[in-house]
Amino acid sequence: MVIAVFLLLLGWAWGLGFAPADAKQRDGFRIIYFHVPAAMWSMGIYALMAVCAFVALVWQNKPSELLMMSMAPIGATFTFIALGTGSIWGKVMWNTWWEWDARMTSELILLFLYLGAIGLYHTFDNHQHAGRIVAILLLVGVINLPIIHFSVEWWQSLHQASTQFHNTINSAMRVPLRIAIFGYMMLFMALTLVRFRTMLLQNSIRRNWQIEQLLLKGGTQ
Repeated sequence: MVIAVFLLLLGWAWGLGFAPADAKQRDGFRIIYFHVPAAMWSMGIYALMAVCAFVALVWQNKPSELLMMSMAPIGATFTFIALGTGSIWGKVMWNTWWEWDARMTSELILLFLYLGAIGLYHTFDNHQHAGRIVAILLLVGVINLPIIHFSVEWWQSLHQASTQFHNTINSAMRVPLRIAIFGYMMLFMALTLVRFRTMLLQNSIRRNWQIEQLLLKGGTQ
């Protein structure tokens, strides 16, 4: 967590205070240091969740299911940050907070997928049944990831094309952006490990309680 905070503060301070202004967007481009890392990891976390969902569904692996759900609130938060900062950037550049173009709409759908997974998992008392349903939802939702990534190429859009670090960004802007991206990654990893450990403990307590209840019922018969 300390490394994550250090990287984020370094990347943001460098990008906001020392990186040169963009030739067209001037200082308005600086929101990129918040928006782009969040948008990238909103998709990256979902892809990792889908891998865990596949493992949990095919091999009935409980830790994979718990890891999948440990990531969900973090992915939802990153997606919300991406949408929020994107709206601010849109207001500055396009004079509108929101446009129902393919990129923004598909990113909003990603947020709904995250929220749907979280909601479904906590709707059922039987977490094993809930885990299977959520895993299926996540695997079906994977189709949204290439739509988000390629939407600006497949459809006409107000949104700028996907950032190509080596071709479109000056090195003085690129370095702090990469630091911020790694900062988001480290933050995601730290928060996921904390949540995963907590969920493992809760699952162990729940399983022990169920065993005790079965033993008590068996002893009274």
